[in-house]
Amino acid sequence: MSEAIAAKTILITGVSSGLGQAFATAALDAGHRVIGTVRHAADGEAFAAQAPDRAFALHLDVTGYDAVPDAVKTAEQVAGSIDVLINNAGYGHEGVLEEASMEDIQRQFAANVFGPVAMIKAVLPGMRARRRGRIINVTSMGGFITMPGISFYCGSKFALEGISEALGKEVASFGIHVTSLAPGQFRTDWAGRSMDRTPRSISDYDAIMDPLRAARQAKSGAQPGDPAKAAGAVLQLIEAEEPPVRLYLGADALGLVDQKLTSMKLEIEAWEALSRSTSFDN
Repeated sequence: MSEAIAAKTILITGVSSGLGQAFATAALDAGHRVIGTVRHAADGEAFAAQAPDRAFALHLDVTGYDAVPDAVKTAEQVAGSIDVLINNAGYGHEGVLEEASMEDIQRQFAANVFGPVAMIKAVLPGMRARRRGRIINVTSMGGFITMPGISFYCGSKFALEGISEALGKEVASFGIHVTSLAPGQFRTDWAGRSMDRTPRSISDYDAIMDPLRAARQAKSGAQPGDPAKAAGAVLQLIEAEEPPVRLYLGADALGLVDQKLTSMKLEIEAWEALSRSTSFDN
């Protein structure tokens, strides 16, 4: 590690696979201390073995909200005050909204929204007292652009994006920076074994949903994004003096976001007169 970069204590949720694993490995290689949440003992042992003096496994399911505050306190007693929180844990749900259940959306929001909020609430008192800290919430390009068949997932990431942006304005004066990290398609298990898929049941949706589901499954493991390069970007983000409110990762994310921004601008212009007509006359 460069002498100019001080070692930090970084709490990363979901380090047993995917982007979380890549983030943790890169941070350890850079000399940081990493607290990584895992849900299984074997995953915790494998993680801690990467750097016995700097890798600390924390057995925690982020949807067990009541357990989060004590778990974070215990972790800080062992590894030191948390400088950076990376809310990475979560999963994708695929299913037509009409076919999916209320339980499906509740589970999706529990993991992708409420769990991250519980983690944020646990680390904020310490960061606020120290007048410094970084919170990075892993959202998705699906937190701005949308695709059919993942409405619950997009909804959860839209929610986390909004929470992150508003939170950043609440804590900026305390020296705490909040960034939404929005990846495009990365070569992880997100669209494979990690995805929760609602069974198909309504034939009217076959024409739109069946090709999408088949294509997503076929592309799993061949996505364009490199998790190791994403991890390198996160390390740069952590050191940035003025980190962005939102950082997209991947050319695919940038392209789709640019398309949506253009479409939004055109639609706003087309309906501007009606939008303005609802104000009281001056």
